[in-house]
Amino acid sequence: MATVVGSCIVAERADNPRMSHSAPFIFAHGLPSRFWAELSTHDFAQLQANGTANDIVAVLPVAAIEQHGPHLPLSVDATLLQGVIDSALAQLPAALPVLFLPPQNIGLSTEHRDFAGTLTLSPATLIALWTEIGHCVARAGVRKLLLLNGHGGQVSVMDIVARQLRQECNLLVYSASWFSLPLPDAVAAQFSAHEHRFGIHAGDIETSMMLHLAPETVHMERAQNFPSSAYERSQRYALLGNGKSAKLGWAMQDYHPAGVVGNAAAATADKGRAVVEAAAQALAQLLQELHQLPLSTLAPAPSSRAGG
Repeated sequence: MATVVGSCIVAERADNPRMSHSAPFIFAHGLPSRFWAELSTHDFAQLQANGTANDIVAVLPVAAIEQHGPHLPLSVDATLLQGVIDSALAQLPAALPVLFLPPQNIGLSTEHRDFAGTLTLSPATLIALWTEIGHCVARAGVRKLLLLNGHGGQVSVMDIVARQLRQECNLLVYSASWFSLPLPDAVAAQFSAHEHRFGIHAGDIETSMMLHLAPETVHMERAQNFPSSAYERSQRYALLGNGKSAKLGWAMQDYHPAGVVGNAAAATADKGRAVVEAAAQALAQLLQELHQLPLSTLAPAPSSRAGG
């Protein structure tokens, strides 16, 4: 169902569960949806013809399906990323032209492949997949792309893909992870400094967010404090253990045999809600800043000079 408010179309989107939590969506910049796959070829042709395709920010959500210990499902990274996106959607200004591409929920999880159920692609496959999606974005006339990540193990892959797309398609590409977005001090303070540094997988933060977003999938009776071997190294080695000067090539069991690190037993839904809402607010700001960033941020290639 849709109504007209001024010159904008307002859609109730009651048939779309992803939008049911938010207020009626006001379409702007000729976009009939916030979701790339819901547009038609005709829509994109019109966007290209009137020059507004250049103004769009495309977002490619990338996550993972991998083990998260005995108390959480394989879907954690995908669920948390989608939860942050859903919360951010309600905060986006109606005039902000943002299109979310279909989430890529199987990622690079080779460090978890010794645990049953984990799905993973190879680095080469993942780089090719994301790069080819970026090429499709560029062919649609869109010039800005955000790689939005929910899995720490593929941050390095995003760097490679972003640079490839800049070189091959002249796309203005940024990469970001929801867990790298800034949290207000009051939210961050709900978790100890120790947990922020060492509770990097299925610990207090991720378990709290899952208790908020999908509590029926969480088995708190199996949750406990899972200490990380990285803490032991931090106490023994000044450089190897400081978390900055050198990086271990690791598999998840190297940190804890259960495939978890962090105090999952301390998790609460209230803490999880605070993290989701704060990350969503930061994401909404990031998208607005990316929209404002001029395409001239990308400089033309230097002209070659003949002779000496």
